[in-house]
Amino acid sequence: MAENIELLQRIKENMARVIIGKSEVMDLLLTSLVAGGHVLLEDVPGTGKTVLAKSLAKSMASKFDRVQFTPDLLPSDVTGLSYYNQEKGAFVFKEGPVFTNILLADEINRATPRTQSSLLECMAEGQVTVDGVTRQLDKPFFVIATQNPVETIGCFPLPEAQLDRFLMKISMGSMTAKEERQMIDRFIVDEPLQTILAVCSLEEIKQLQEACRQVYIHNDLKDYIVNLVQATRKEGVQQGISPRGTLAFLRASQGYALMQGRDYVVPEDIKKVAVPVLQHRLIMDMGEQQKVNYIHNLLQSIALPTEDWTKR
Repeated sequence: MAENIELLQRIKENMARVIIGKSEVMDLLLTSLVAGGHVLLEDVPGTGKTVLAKSLAKSMASKFDRVQFTPDLLPSDVTGLSYYNQEKGAFVFKEGPVFTNILLADEINRATPRTQSSLLECMAEGQVTVDGVTRQLDKPFFVIATQNPVETIGCFPLPEAQLDRFLMKISMGSMTAKEERQMIDRFIVDEPLQTILAVCSLEEIKQLQEACRQVYIHNDLKDYIVNLVQATRKEGVQQGISPRGTLAFLRASQGYALMQGRDYVVPEDIKKVAVPVLQHRLIMDMGEQQKVNYIHNLLQSIALPTEDWTKR
């Protein structure tokens, strides 16, 4: 357990050489990684979404690829395609950028829904099917997608099926005056992103993901998660949380507990990940902030027994 805590802290400290502030954002990003999920970073341009993704990728000794999503991007530009090789006299498959460990899908909502959907199978099943042939992706496979708010010109909203495949949706938020001044001082001469080195291996990430699944969660807390999810499927909500969302909620709670240095989940872990896990999955006639308020109200209204959460 101590090794896992030390490793996560080492990755976070390495990222902090580039990212100023945003400790909570980094916690949630690493939580998603160890939970085996994918992350959607949504915010206005220029808030550091791409830099955050790159700083994590450079902290891991792994394969990294980036796709800049544009309206003319094709599904085959993402997954790969078969072409006829005259020298071999046969069709040969050329792997697309998804054949990597960390994929940065930059400005994913600038591509058409047809191209966006090329990631559905990759994210849910860790595989790619082209021309009837299924190919497995390397593990770990972690998608970090960035998107601009849907009201931005030239954007296509992500379909519900695509949104549901992201473990969390995270917003970068704005900087304080102190943080912004620190950014100026740090970047005025140097470019930290170019100098940071990997601090962990792929095998260590796999071990973290296995450790996440072993994090203990009390039966009462399992019931608490189920009751929260069931409450979103009642009258007044067009579409509540899916079963995939339930499992994402569980894994995120385990991952956040691990991130906090525990091998058991406490109620605060569940409450901390509730908004980033549930918000983008709810289909309701209300704005995003109203969704957040709705989730907070659910957390307060669902009864939570007092127990010794370490008791197995």
